[in-house]
Amino acid sequence: MQDRIRAFVLAALTEMQYDVSEVTGDTDLGPAGLDLESLALAELSVQVEDEFGIKFDLDEMETTAMMTLDEFTADVVKRIDALPAAAGSAA
Repeated sequence: MQDRIRAFVLAALTEMQYDVSEVTGDTDLGPAGLDLESLALAELSVQVEDEFGIKFDLDEMETTAMMTLDEFTADVVKRIDALPAAAGSAA
């Protein structure tokens, strides 16, 4: 699942005109790596939310900017894994 998410994120970043040719799992999303600005992080988050049915809070953008690609995709997997449990307890 993490590989699928990584492929989706890289495709989304490419579509957003970011050069991902040298991006690895250790590449930071924020200033130390891809240098995604807050608007780009928000756009990426919305695309991931739409694709995988999860939600990010607006106040998480700063934390997201400090994540590596692998940390971000692992976080998405964790959120996806939590979905059935949340849906089951809400019923």
